Amino acid sequence: MQCATKLMEFNLENPLTNFNTIPSLFLLESDHMPTLKATDIDVCFRQEAICLISQFSCKFHPFISYLAVNYLDRFLSSQPIPQNKTWVLRLIAISCVSLAAKMNRTDFSLAEFQGDGGFMFDARTIERMEYLILGALKWRMRSITPFSFISFFIPFLKLKDPALRQALKARAVEIIFKAQTVTKLLEFKPSIIAASALLFASHELFPLQFPCYHKAISSCLYVHKVLENIAVE
Repeated sequence: MQCATKLMEFNLENPLTNFNTIPSLFLLESDHMPTLKATDIDVCFRQEAICLISQFSCKFHPFISYLAVNYLDRFLSSQPIPQNKTWVLRLIAISCVSLAAKMNRTDFSLAEFQGDGGFMFDARTIERMEYLILGALKWRMRSITPFSFISFFIPFLKLKDPALRQALKARAVEIIFKAQTVTKLLEFKPSIIAASALLFASHELFPLQFPCYHKAISSCLYVHKVLENIAVE
């Protein structure tokens, strides 16, 4: 299981290997979203799981934590989960981090996840949960996330200075990371979250140019109708 999964390394900004075109990302992004509305998800259970994922992945790149939460959300929306069993929550969180780490070819040991004195799981138990998650996600582990669309939207702003483009991207990425804990955003497509994060970042960094940037991104064929309904401060 571990070796087979590790061969699937990928980059969140470029998740698909067989579909390299932007239209493919927009076409397939809904397959990588939770199937339930945000109002149907137990917010407290989700927040506890996210806290555990953050704890287990604190030594890894932030992308691993983000990917693990993506797996968590899609898994939670696919089947009922016992809400009164702490060990189930912990096992799901550990398994999501384990899968995300394998996808990124990150070396780790299960002891790293379980060194705080909580419930201890052997490798076989975690592997069984991993297979359960894989089945629920239909083995779609190369998640399409907002990071997949950042590089597509930035050229719409026509920033000539590479340093300004990098600053804008860095701020948008920071916003996306922080926004993942907001359950309401589970209802929005990754492309819309990416566009909104860039607009929010541009409003902070370049307030005078913001109206032009908003118009430019809103004119995008894929998102302009949806963006009309998104409030950007």
